[in-house]
Amino acid sequence: MEIVDCQKEIKELKKANRILQKQLERSEADRVKLEETNEKKEYLLRKVIDELKEYQSNLEERSHELEVMLLNLQIMQNKMSSLGSLVADVAHEINNPVGFIAGNLTPAQEYIHNLLHLIDLYQETYPQASQEIQETIKVMDIDYVREDLPKLISSMKEGTDRISNISNSLRTFSRADTEQKVLFNIHEGIENTLLILKHRLKGNKIRPAIQVVKNYNDLPPLLCFPGQLNQVFMNLLANAVDALDESNYGLKFDEIKKNPNQITIHTATIKTQDINYALIRIQDNGVGISVDVQQKMFGHLFTTKPVGKGTGLGLSIAYQIIVQKHRGTLEVKSVLGKGSEFIISIPIS
Repeated sequence: MEIVDCQKEIKELKKANRILQKQLERSEADRVKLEETNEKKEYLLRKVIDELKEYQSNLEERSHELEVMLLNLQIMQNKMSSLGSLVADVAHEINNPVGFIAGNLTPAQEYIHNLLHLIDLYQETYPQASQEIQETIKVMDIDYVREDLPKLISSMKEGTDRISNISNSLRTFSRADTEQKVLFNIHEGIENTLLILKHRLKGNKIRPAIQVVKNYNDLPPLLCFPGQLNQVFMNLLANAVDALDESNYGLKFDEIKKNPNQITIHTATIKTQDINYALIRIQDNGVGISVDVQQKMFGHLFTTKPVGKGTGLGLSIAYQIIVQKHRGTLEVKSVLGKGSEFIISIPIS
């Protein structure tokens, strides 16, 4: 073989070697890139799996919360149903003896009036009564009895009327709803709720009585579920009292008296897009609600009250009753330190 041929062959071998080296380097680069891609895919896969596990855990936790809430709702529903029946029975049992007393008060008042008149006639006819009669009259203090007896009868009549009103309010408030909506007087429902809450509205050693301002306008009977609406009124009014009591913390009686606790109830009819609505506004000048809480307050199990003081179901149930059961709206407007207003609108069928 000639030197030229050898040099040529060597040159070709070097060229082939360079090509093989480049291919090897390229293969190595592809291998590294593939490993990086696989590592990235593996990382993404692990991340997806972790996220799915977290999502599954959240779902299980949420499912458990919903199960607890459903159980609480079922317990509450059973309690409310039993309580409603019990209250209706108790109210009926109270009404019977109260009816007897109230029915007998009028004739008793007439009898007393006649007896007092008879005593007056005796005193006019026989001004010189025996010593024993005079002493008995003195011991009895007949003049005081004559003055006090009508007051006693009047007080008893007022008491029986109050018992009857409270009993009737309890029967109306606890009435069991049927599957069909019925016509209901909204103002009557609000008044019955206020009567039941009267013990919380009256004054005590800590604060004066809560003022209730009623701005009622004409409302037609509303086709609705009365028991459910009564539950909403009770929840909103009780919350208003709680907010007022909370705003009184640290204040003296006279300080509260200067800026009295007040609940304002306004009713009216409004028309939107050719649909008439019953509008109920319940406003207080209590502690107010933060924007953050306003965004969550109609959610399930949300409450700002201490453990044992609230279940977090009240406003959630109220929202469901108004929005889902009655196709209405329930909104809140509030400013911290100034008070809150809950606005209910229900279509008038």
